[in-house]
Amino acid sequence: MAFEHVLVVGAGQMGGGIAQVVAASGRRVSLHDAVPGAVERGLAAMEKSLTRLGVDPAEVLARVEPVDDLVAADLLIEAVVENAAVKEEIFRCADAVLPPQAILASNTSSIPITSLAAATLRPDRVIGMHFFNPVPVLKLVEVIRGHDTSDETARAIVELAVDLGKTPAEARDFPGFISNRILMPFINEAVYALQDGVAEAEAIDTVAKLGFAHPLGPLALADLIGLDTCVAIMEVLHEGFGDDKYAPCPLLREHVEAGRLGRKSGRGFYSYD
Repeated sequence: MAFEHVLVVGAGQMGGGIAQVVAASGRRVSLHDAVPGAVERGLAAMEKSLTRLGVDPAEVLARVEPVDDLVAADLLIEAVVENAAVKEEIFRCADAVLPPQAILASNTSSIPITSLAAATLRPDRVIGMHFFNPVPVLKLVEVIRGHDTSDETARAIVELAVDLGKTPAEARDFPGFISNRILMPFINEAVYALQDGVAEAEAIDTVAKLGFAHPLGPLALADLIGLDTCVAIMEVLHEGFGDDKYAPCPLLREHVEAGRLGRKSGRGFYSYD
């Protein structure tokens, strides 16, 4: 499938990045977000990103159309808050609006694709397409098959990922898929090390960067992802596997309850201007 017209729902950090990458590939994008002002902020962020990358923002943004509601398209890519009920409602509505042959994809980082597919009448055309932040820079896309996802659907999304300049990694529908099943316990243990007074945040992250050759330490990465998102993912893992090793560290919950969500709030494990 060519996917000439893509509907992106969610204009935040991830959705805006996805819309940018899709539009930069020459495709038409309809961008929707129910939060007032979110699309405008997303477009402004795209303009800055494209300028930094040395790409003409006007040419790419001319292919991005803000829309007030869901519209018919060849492909939905949902990138809203990591909340199963919110995502299921979007898939239910998209199933009614998009043509029968359209594919419905979710950028979820942990919520089962099979449960999202169950909200539709086309479970064979529902799939996970998990991008990584920052979307215009990072090459990985996890492609996650639900229980009923067809080979045709999976093949089309893998081909699209490659056409967008990404490297697809296919996964089955387990909680957290590949990336977050590995990453979240790593982040959680780093938070425990901080909570237990093993070291300060800078030292913990320095060990990961210089000892493990990671570009970001786990605490700085958690700030980039969003501490609330980390907690939400860990809760899905904890519930899905029934294993306490996935339960969020109390200090992580404490930061979220205090509104210290990371970069997006200006303060997490570090402070940001």
